[in-house]
Amino acid sequence: MYAFGLYNPNLVGVVTYGMPASHSLCVGVCGSENQSIVLELNRLCLNDGIPNGASKLVSESLKMLPKPSIVVSYADTAMGHVGYIYQATNFIFTGTTKERTDIAAEDGKHSRHHKGNPENRVFRSAKHRYIYLNGNKKDRKNLLNSLRYEIFQYPKGDTKRYDSGGNVATQGMLF
Repeated sequence: MYAFGLYNPNLVGVVTYGMPASHSLCVGVCGSENQSIVLELNRLCLNDGIPNGASKLVSESLKMLPKPSIVVSYADTAMGHVGYIYQATNFIFTGTTKERTDIAAEDGKHSRHHKGNPENRVFRSAKHRYIYLNGNKKDRKNLLNSLRYEIFQYPKGDTKRYDSGGNVATQGMLF
């Protein structure tokens, strides 16, 4: 639904936002009255070498989204992510999802809409869930009062960074 780029002077990063795949997430965040304003930060990719580039890109793109809006994003624990970019941009940490399995399609990947063999399962790792309440001060207060998730302290730990081929590039805390 929304895509933003970071230029320096060429394109060096992209962030995209869209409708969450889960209807229950849209209702579950802040109730059915706010389900239509829920977005998911679903992709973030950045070339290395730009100090704080990812947090700058996310921060500036949030300012350009429609208001009010609720942005949900996840940091995948299986990929070694903690969510420091979300912490740096003042997202709220609302806990970690549970590991589970999903029905797999014939190709062995996650099946959409449960079309697949129920006996063929694919592992889904735990994810750190972050939420950003986007709007003016009154909007943010109203959305915070509607928030249905408990708020937790930010998780900490080592995180992994990947090069464009998906290989681990460096390890260490990004903060």
